[in-house]
Amino acid sequence: MRALDKGKSFIVTRNGVAVGELIPLRQRMFVPAHAAVAAFAGAPRVARKRFRKDVDALIDQDSTPRG
Repeated sequence: MRALDKGKSFIVTRNGVAVGELIPLRQRMFVPAHAAVAAFAGAPRVARKRFRKDVDALIDQDSTPRG
């Protein structure tokens, strides 16, 4: 675990065969709101109804609020 803390990665094996990789988590970085807004300034607008239709076509769920 100390090696993971220092950024080292490990290959996990079973009977000599690689079955996975143990890697350190990426550190989260704070991004100021103005930087996030600037990053998306040139992005196209999202058409709300079209987006909802696309999501509904892919996900089988009922968006009606429960009463």
